Amino acid sequence: MNPLLVNEKLAGFLKEDIGFGDLSVSYLPTDKVLTGYFIAKQSGIVCGQQLPQLAYNLIGEAHYTSLVSDGQHISSGQKIGKVVGAAATLLTGERVILNLMQRMSGIATKTAQVITELNDPTIKITDTRKTTPGLRLFDKYAVTVGGGFNHRFDLTNAIMLKDNHIALAGGVKEALLMAKKSAGPLTPIEIEVETKQELQDAISIGADVIMFDNQDPSTIKKWKKLVPDNIHVEASGGICEDTIASFSGCGADFISIGNLTNAVSPLDISFLVEGTVKKSVHVS
Repeated sequence: MNPLLVNEKLAGFLKEDIGFGDLSVSYLPTDKVLTGYFIAKQSGIVCGQQLPQLAYNLIGEAHYTSLVSDGQHISSGQKIGKVVGAAATLLTGERVILNLMQRMSGIATKTAQVITELNDPTIKITDTRKTTPGLRLFDKYAVTVGGGFNHRFDLTNAIMLKDNHIALAGGVKEALLMAKKSAGPLTPIEIEVETKQELQDAISIGADVIMFDNQDPSTIKKWKKLVPDNIHVEASGGICEDTIASFSGCGADFISIGNLTNAVSPLDISFLVEGTVKKSVHVS
């Protein structure tokens, strides 16, 4: 992740949370130094290890040491990071850091699970633009940590012609021809197809990527045989962790899954100051 963009985002998140000052730490001596640990309360894939230090840098004095790397599998009770610094800095930054790390670790864990369920190394799993506004940078990074790939980051990365674009243009052929006239020489064009005739039209005009939308694995496998090798095939539409296994061997080059980032269960991570007793957390 670009640290300039991350710092900009973190500054906004911290401003939102801190407001005019953290009243809960206002009584603490400014020279009070603490040691704290980030501790996993679930097993999964850790993600976001660069965020604590960047956040602390914006608040005050603290030094964070990651005890595991992004992408590493962690167990419940495992310490994943250690921080030493001013008490106010550690406690004020706790919530924003945890919110992001929990979400990102949840996305990375889910992505890894989907890839395992698919069990087909010839097919790449990608995310979509179905991210929470303001969190796309973090969400998409988490997908890559889990072993997936990023689709478009924003609307400037490629031309994607979906049902509404096609309807407004008057059909698949018309939409592609219009897009090719306006596209730059390095701008890829992807188009969605829902019928065999639309597929043949997309091939005849020459899309760079053809999306098989809401098609079952057997249909994808049959249609893929009609597509020249220079055109990539994406499968999309309602595919999730419950159905992904059925797409193994379907022939798609990649499968895009929206709920990698829009149906997230955060991985449970806690922050405890050294010496704190928490009965519900077994620390290893």
